[in-house]
Amino acid sequence: MMKRKVWAGAITGVLMLSLLSGCGGSNDKAENNGSKNAAPDASASTNVAKEDVNLRLYTYGTEEAYNWKHTLEAFEAATPGVTVELVQLSEKGDTQEAFKKLDLEAASSAQMDVLMFSDPAGYAQRVALGMAEPLDDFIAKDGFKVEEDYKVDTHLDGKVYALPGKFNPWYVLLNKNHLDEAGLAVPTDWTWDEFADYAKKLTKGEGAQKRYGTYFHGPQAGGWMEFLKLKMENQPQNAEFLKSDGLSNLDDPNFKATLELRLRMEKEDKSSVPYSDIISQKLAYRTQFFNESASMLLIGSWMNTEIGGTDKVPLNFNVAVAPFPKNNAADETGLTPVTTDYVAVAAKSKNKEAAYKFVRWYTTEGQIVQGKNIPAWSKVTSEQVSGIIDTILAGTKNPEKVDKKALVDTLVASKASAIIPPATYQAEVYKAINEEYEKMILGDQDVDTTVKNAQERVDKIIAANKK
Repeated sequence: MMKRKVWAGAITGVLMLSLLSGCGGSNDKAENNGSKNAAPDASASTNVAKEDVNLRLYTYGTEEAYNWKHTLEAFEAATPGVTVELVQLSEKGDTQEAFKKLDLEAASSAQMDVLMFSDPAGYAQRVALGMAEPLDDFIAKDGFKVEEDYKVDTHLDGKVYALPGKFNPWYVLLNKNHLDEAGLAVPTDWTWDEFADYAKKLTKGEGAQKRYGTYFHGPQAGGWMEFLKLKMENQPQNAEFLKSDGLSNLDDPNFKATLELRLRMEKEDKSSVPYSDIISQKLAYRTQFFNESASMLLIGSWMNTEIGGTDKVPLNFNVAVAPFPKNNAADETGLTPVTTDYVAVAAKSKNKEAAYKFVRWYTTEGQIVQGKNIPAWSKVTSEQVSGIIDTILAGTKNPEKVDKKALVDTLVASKASAIIPPATYQAEVYKAINEEYEKMILGDQDVDTTVKNAQERVDKIIAANKK
């Protein structure tokens, strides 16, 4: 699930301790599909000292999800004299547990060389605490730009402290059988108006047996807030409720336009599952889609491992994939919410050049060697993505039912908006906006009142936290 976690309060003491203790210095197997010309070779970055170097990599990623043994062996084979020691922070891949252990390690005298952060909040907050080394000098020496070489721009306050690993963009899953029945083509580039039109045409029946055109899984209790930013998230900049300076972004016309879209689809078109049903019945998005209660599902591509069907959730129809819709036909295609891994060099590392060399390799060629996820590296080819998807779908029950070309094309075309470092009070902002939306969708206030109340509440939260 893509839930942005805001790390404050509970770990403040540990984080402060890490500051005081001086942790901040300057601050399963997959084929290597065509990777021989996929990235700079292991000697292209910087010269490692001649004596043997052992790097310690701190990660929440499990062996099952990240194929570490194979990946690290490949790096070591290409980089004589450098070994990588895996420090597993959570055996079950629990990012919350991993962050707590990482903070404790940072506050100790433990050797740390490479760090992985699982979300923008974790990345931004630990950069602010001086845990990650700026990579700008290394990057300049290698002669590339992050915003050109990767689909996720990891700049924070003008500097780069991590390179992105995996790339999980959001997309739209579609029931291809339902599309065929309605005479609708699989979209390759579409707008929200077209998405709403599809949903209306795919809606069928009445009462308990009604089939809805789409299912929106959020917002819920301040979570799944992606569903209240639909028309903001496909903008290159300012895709969040807050701007990079911490001020409210709720005056963006696309916030109001998102509310209007949700209201129209549920109340007028009656093409989306009612919010009251989602909350009262605690509906699950997998069930809604795979049980064919909804024809389209807007969700993250972590679903790649499931869209071909699993033992738990079988697939009884053909699945197509379409890109995240955009606001206007002339807008840039492919911008969508994205989750990634932020791979950083520890500020306290005594082997920064070797650590950077690993980070660069891992986030380029290493992602293809790993073969578990789509890379955020923009130089990856459609052929390489296709090979990774083959491996992923092979682990499902009915890979032949998935439109692989539509999936690959969508993933290759996707890219992220600029990161906006989350505020420590982001959870309060989410909760307030969620509550105002709930009043609107349940009929207690109109759209304009909802926008006004949300703006006022968010401005008060911001003011209270700036004192």
